[in-house]
Amino acid sequence: MAQMKRSVIVASAMVALTACAPAGYDPANSSAVEPVAVAAAEPTASVVPEASASVEAPAADAPPANVELTEKLIGKSVARMGKVVTDEDGWILYRFDKDTADPPSSNCVDKCAEVWPPALTDGNPQLTGVSDDKVSSVTRQDGTRQITIGGWPVYRYIGDKKPGQWKGQAVGGTWFVVQPDGKKNLSCLPTSTPKPVAPPSDSGANDAGGSGYSY
Repeated sequence: MAQMKRSVIVASAMVALTACAPAGYDPANSSAVEPVAVAAAEPTASVVPEASASVEAPAADAPPANVELTEKLIGKSVARMGKVVTDEDGWILYRFDKDTADPPSSNCVDKCAEVWPPALTDGNPQLTGVSDDKVSSVTRQDGTRQITIGGWPVYRYIGDKKPGQWKGQAVGGTWFVVQPDGKKNLSCLPTSTPKPVAPPSDSGANDAGGSGYSY
């Protein structure tokens, strides 16, 4: 009787193992018991990367269709000013002293951003003369991504009427041409502190004095 009970127990154990085992498992081979435990754990382990992949949402980084992106950053030296960074169309880029670089943060919004349009990106600007380890991006309040150089968000200036101009240099004592390493270019400073042009939304205002905008 005892022998029969042992046979029943062994058979039950083999049925249980067979139910947990992967296809092709041979219950007659006792050495396969250890791989059963490993195999049973494998599906649990494989769930982790699948779950992580499902959380990722790259489409959320895509900018709105009407957003103008800065496709290139070009670091170069120009007469009198020295080292600058321009976009693909030759517009010189600036940084703002009221922003922060560590952590990167933009404090130029609303009317300020009308006068100083942020250099926006989809995350893949082409670089010439600018080291890729200096370039990143920061998410703005409106969800768009702004290029940073050396941690500093960068901008254009609507007061520049043609590519290559730097009328934004030292405006308000807080705006400066940015260099390829993200530092301020302090060359060619004006003798007095220039005022910014008026935001386009301030109709009828021809300068900052009539707009209330002070950045």
